[in-house]
Amino acid sequence: MKFSFVLSVVCFVVLLVAVVILYMILSGLGVFDALSETINSLTEEQDGSSGGVDAAGWFSFFRVFGYTVLVGALNVLLITALSTIGSVIYNLAADLVGGVEVTLKEAE
Repeated sequence: MKFSFVLSVVCFVVLLVAVVILYMILSGLGVFDALSETINSLTEEQDGSSGGVDAAGWFSFFRVFGYTVLVGALNVLLITALSTIGSVIYNLAADLVGGVEVTLKEAE
């Protein structure tokens, strides 16, 4: 359980760094601005007024980072729990069956 927790926390940190770097690259290229303009132009009404869609808010750094933290924390909990349950099931099955024995023979 400790090993799977540490491994999932390391994966969580890697996920956060990757999302921050990817967000900065895409933001620097203007991808989010182009998406916001496209969504706003598709949802505006006939008279030119806005349709009430805040596309720029969808792609804000704090919203993206917040969802990343939420999904990453959920992953830490699930990976830790599922790997612990998996190791318990494996150990029970290995005790019942006797495990797998591998014998290696030297080449002559």
